[in-house]
Amino acid sequence: MKLKQLMDKLDYTLLDGSLDEEISTLVYDSRKVEPGSVFVCISGSVRDAHAYIPDVVAKGAAAVIVEKPIELPGQVTVVRVEDTRYALACMSAAYFGYPADKLKTVGVTGTKGKTTTTYMMKAILEASGIRTGLIGTIETIIGDVTIPAQNTTPESYIVQETFAKMVEAGMEAVVMEVSSQGLMLHRVSGFTFDYGVFTNLEPDHIGPNEHKDFDDYMHAKSLLFCQCRQGILNADSEHLNGILKGHTCNVETYGYCETADLRADGAVLTHEPGILGVRYHLSGLLDMEVTVNAPGSFSVYNSLAAIALCRHFGIAEENIRQALLHVAVKGRIELIPVPGEYTLMIDYAHNAMALESLLKTLREYHPKRLVCLFGCGGNRAKSRRYEMGEVSSRLADLTVVTSDNPRYEEPMDIIRDILEGVRRADGAYVTISDRKEAIAYCIDHAKPGDVIVLAGKGHEDYQEIRGEKHHMDERELIDEILKERGR
Repeated sequence: MKLKQLMDKLDYTLLDGSLDEEISTLVYDSRKVEPGSVFVCISGSVRDAHAYIPDVVAKGAAAVIVEKPIELPGQVTVVRVEDTRYALACMSAAYFGYPADKLKTVGVTGTKGKTTTTYMMKAILEASGIRTGLIGTIETIIGDVTIPAQNTTPESYIVQETFAKMVEAGMEAVVMEVSSQGLMLHRVSGFTFDYGVFTNLEPDHIGPNEHKDFDDYMHAKSLLFCQCRQGILNADSEHLNGILKGHTCNVETYGYCETADLRADGAVLTHEPGILGVRYHLSGLLDMEVTVNAPGSFSVYNSLAAIALCRHFGIAEENIRQALLHVAVKGRIELIPVPGEYTLMIDYAHNAMALESLLKTLREYHPKRLVCLFGCGGNRAKSRRYEMGEVSSRLADLTVVTSDNPRYEEPMDIIRDILEGVRRADGAYVTISDRKEAIAYCIDHAKPGDVIVLAGKGHEDYQEIRGEKHHMDERELIDEILKERGR
């Protein structure tokens, strides 16, 4: 492939050399440069790849793409662009043969709900015979292959490489979580989404190396709706107008309000041992009854977004209904089947905001007791420990304080910090450092009508201790405990 083919959709200035250079690989990591590579210089917050130009030239790079003035090294083609991250995205799309053009692409953005919503979408599409890939916070799924995630939204080269693998595997569609960082750093540039979906917006990811303020965060989210053909948005969000500022897509909305194109009416919580769900009537662009076996009002919103998307694929109402009865997302309000008249679930809630939202949702089901087991990570802000302790003590009937990922701290030191927060409210609590023993305590003392939530680990299947990740999956621990008790 010639360099000019990779530069096809970019504005650029050729500073030295020729665009007729034959390119062997497209690279943005200097360690992976080989003879004939084109190296894209990314200006990161920690390292600036422009500093590695002498190294990559010595390794035989055929060309370098820059965004800053440099001393021309000679013996290599140099192309200057305005933004090398954007250039990498466009070049990656060309390098892999524009795979997004061969898929129906769906991007889901928002503060909360992205993960569950993408899994709901995938479940409905797959149940209707549409082979669908997924890129998200937990994993990337390509057919039967799953790859653990490193970032919510991978680098643009990885996105395009993944799209290409999906096309090769026979996928027809892909749903992906799109973070504000992913949009801001052009990780999903270089193509146009067929559908962009907005869940909600709350203050988050504001601080050094993220967003300077809430307006900057909202603007980053809004970029998706300048890069998709059809927008599907939460009509109930107070930030809807901000998200739509400057949009170029068609707009469709969902929610409870009268102005929504798809409306949820008469939502009712459903509860029986082992199952927490919600039931509602859908009106507007569709007219049907919906039951979701996942708790809370946010499950209404997640399912509305999924239904709105799948309507555009012409999926039958019965297929939508059946798929929503069986959606399960690992580590997100994941209900675990257990013998007994109580409900046990695993959730990733690992900060005070997420834990408070979760516990308030579970409170709405009026459990006999609400039991919350959690710990906090080591070598992280102590304020999180105090806050989570106070939230659990205030909202749960019983808090079981245990270990999470202690990293380089002593588990009991972390637990003592959590207990400072626990004692700020008046909830009952117990302390059991070993996580398996703590889970066993919850199971052994469960009463009919209890709802027990194991918070913090979610989809994680390890515990990090002194720099090492030791295998630990809460699902396996539950199974071991039940077997040990002959249940």
